[in-house]
Amino acid sequence: MKRILQSLLVAPAIVAIAATSATIHAADIVDTAVSAGQFNTLVTAVKAAGLVDTLKGKGPFTVFAPTDDAFSKLPAGTLKNLLNKDNQATLASILTYHVVPGRVLAKQAFTADSAPTVNGQQLLIRRSGGRLLINDSLVITTDIECSNGVIHVIDTVLMPETKTIPEVAEAAGTFSTLLAAVKTADLADTLSGEGPFTVLAPTDEAFAALPEGTVESLLKEENRDQLIRILTYHVISGRVYARDAVEAETATTLQGQSVQVSVSGPGVKIDKAGLVQTDIEAANGVIHVIDQVLMPTSLTAAETRERLENAVSRGARAFNRGDVHECCELYESACREIVEAGDDLPESVRAVLQAALSRAANVKHEGERAWVLRHGIDLAYYSLH
Repeated sequence: MKRILQSLLVAPAIVAIAATSATIHAADIVDTAVSAGQFNTLVTAVKAAGLVDTLKGKGPFTVFAPTDDAFSKLPAGTLKNLLNKDNQATLASILTYHVVPGRVLAKQAFTADSAPTVNGQQLLIRRSGGRLLINDSLVITTDIECSNGVIHVIDTVLMPETKTIPEVAEAAGTFSTLLAAVKTADLADTLSGEGPFTVLAPTDEAFAALPEGTVESLLKEENRDQLIRILTYHVISGRVYARDAVEAETATTLQGQSVQVSVSGPGVKIDKAGLVQTDIEAANGVIHVIDQVLMPTSLTAAETRERLENAVSRGARAFNRGDVHECCELYESACREIVEAGDDLPESVRAVLQAALSRAANVKHEGERAWVLRHGIDLAYYSLH
């Protein structure tokens, strides 16, 4: 059932497969584009963006290549502006939006509804009358194979989202309360930064559904720390699309605690909030719209012991199979979650875990760091009995 709902709610993505073909040209992607004669503008742009060495590299890459005619359809002055040296980063962002990691042939693209790009944002794939559409661009020639990938020719230049997360949210017009809270918490600059971030964005209606006076109280200066704790519980590091969240079933937030992702009836829930719209692109991340405000929980002593036991069990298994890095991450994640959420715990427990985190931060050797964290976990655990 989970798989069926996932396919209905979340578009499957391309999985790049290394193709075997006797028709692969000896020339790489760049040299193939140069010799074709219809990609002069694209080649000029690739050079201006400093991407020649990348696209001549080992790869493999799949390039959705706009023709010269496709570039000519851009508004007057756009191309000239993009080729300006001051706009190299913007140009590179646009060009890498045309590149998918791996060698993806048309037959594979026809079975997918999205594809991740080197830019970070994803492309939407549709089929119409037996033709392939990438976003709103028609694929006019497929499977030009090269030594380091494959080229598909398209008739329109693809444009990634250039607005930041707060700008996208403001343009939507349904996140006024969220944006006011972000501003009050001084998180606007963070969410406008490089990221990428994944934001679980409650609508204005979601905030209005909170008990009367809650929003007004949270926006007061004396409650700023609490507001930050709540807002960062809605933010995940990295660009996490809905399909990946459903598959992972859990995600650690910037606040330190994890949200749970579950298929429930006809929809998907984040904790107890319904996921009402997914995969809204931003230049520095992705937004998923939810219908309730998420509230981080406080941990009881019993819940804390359970989390510590789970961390030790999983961490010890990772350590014993030689994955010390994962062991450290499991121990550190558990410590941080308890420090952030353990409001009902003795201050001594939080202090022990915080001290372990501080000491571990100064230990470079992962094996030693794992034991520092484990020692802190053991002290905290036995002090709860």
